[in-house]
Amino acid sequence: MSYTIGQLARAADSDVETIRYYERRGLMPAPPRGANGYRHYPADAADRLRFIRRAKRLGFTLAETRDLLALHDGAGARAEVKALARSKLADLDERLADLARMREALADLEARCSGRGPVHGCPIIQALSDQEAT
Repeated sequence: MSYTIGQLARAADSDVETIRYYERRGLMPAPPRGANGYRHYPADAADRLRFIRRAKRLGFTLAETRDLLALHDGAGARAEVKALARSKLADLDERLADLARMREALADLEARCSGRGPVHGCPIIQALSDQEAT
């Protein structure tokens, strides 16, 4: 079984432009063209698209997903896959810590603002305007 790009998009719950983008980025191999000029994707192309989407949902970048696909395609070692996952977890932990700091700072500013009166003197606006705070 093979797919045209439209059939592949429907089968993988994606869209044609996303597939073309992934091809340009090296995540999807360019399919061969049939005699009619249409590109024909192999049956496993839908699985590959779903793999990419799942990796994206877990926070992997396209470059990291390309690395995972290369390991998958080349029968890489589990240790390499685990190392990529461990690195992504460290990145996510750092982002979560950054978000927690941002939330704490914003919550402090929000608590200091009365929500009444003119904008002039508002601690939120002052903090955003403070050149030393950046």
